[in-house]
Amino acid sequence: MIDHRRLLARWRRLDPVLRDLPLGLLFLASAFVPALRNHGTELGGLPARSFDAPAIGVLLLETLPLAVRRRWPVLCLALVSLGFALDQLRGYHSVAGTALAVALVSAGAYVNRRRRTTALLFSAAYALLAVVLLRFGSEPLVEFGTFYLLLAFGWGIGAWLRSTRAAEADRRRRVAEDTLAAERTRIARELHDVVTHHVTAMVVQAEAARYLTAAPDRLDRTLTAITDTGRRAITDLRHLLDLLNPDHEAKAPAEGGLLALVEQARQAGQPVEFTEEGTPAESAGSADLVAYRVVQESLTNALKHARGSRTSVEVHHGEREIAVAVSTAGSGSTSPGGSGRGLAGLRERVGVLGGDFSAGRDGAGFTVCARIPTGNPA
Repeated sequence: MIDHRRLLARWRRLDPVLRDLPLGLLFLASAFVPALRNHGTELGGLPARSFDAPAIGVLLLETLPLAVRRRWPVLCLALVSLGFALDQLRGYHSVAGTALAVALVSAGAYVNRRRRTTALLFSAAYALLAVVLLRFGSEPLVEFGTFYLLLAFGWGIGAWLRSTRAAEADRRRRVAEDTLAAERTRIARELHDVVTHHVTAMVVQAEAARYLTAAPDRLDRTLTAITDTGRRAITDLRHLLDLLNPDHEAKAPAEGGLLALVEQARQAGQPVEFTEEGTPAESAGSADLVAYRVVQESLTNALKHARGSRTSVEVHHGEREIAVAVSTAGSGSTSPGGSGRGLAGLRERVGVLGGDFSAGRDGAGFTVCARIPTGNPA
């Protein structure tokens, strides 16, 4: 069975000259069809003449240059125009003269530099041909004007194709740039979440270790916690690098999940009450990862700006959404020196999935709430 897609792909990989040559050969062959003999374009009213030896050269001149219509469009137009002029002056009136329209459309579409000069030179050449044909022929002047408008229309079609192609290329470029920017933003958010959370926990634990030199057991537990945090950071960073793989599907880190985040915060000295209700949906899509990041960023802020304050983490898995609420007593989870990138990133993440996000002071504390619809693979 013939694989048409593979054949089409091979055809597109061929040089443009080889792909356009059959078009020129088709016009050349049509000139020798008896039913089409002397039934081509007739400009000037000169009497028709049967094909002779020079006719072969004229036909070749006005058809074969179509092979270079995309690579060298100006050369193609010049040669085809010369062949067309000789065709009319000799009175062959070959159907191969229709190739002039193809050459004009191609020139309008593929000439990139000195387009106005090309159009003016072609117009001047046509005017010269019209003067010669008026002298030896019998066609009225208005017919030459009408034919010139048809030629200009062919150039206009090519110019429209060129602008359409340029607009499509610009659209694809902008889509590629937007996609790249979105990917960079996504990776930056992941990097912020991973590095900020783990490094903050390690810094807090390391500071606490300074005062535990007199208590070897507690010091050993603290250093072990720092080691575990570093290992989790390496695991999460590897997960982040996987995002660079186009076939990667974003998933929440499986090792320990939310409970691991809570235990890590507790080891860093943050009293955390954790409540998880419901059963995670099998097809939660990206909601699990977003919920994980909401808890992770909230606990990180609690460690940074309200260390030692009571923190409550509540997660409810519903049929259609995941509800997350993280409350921290104390001075709050933002500081004048903070960039606010973490909370802004969370708001954007939740918004992409069509959920709701809020973060702000609640009395003497700070509360982060998120409602994240499930089943969205975005």
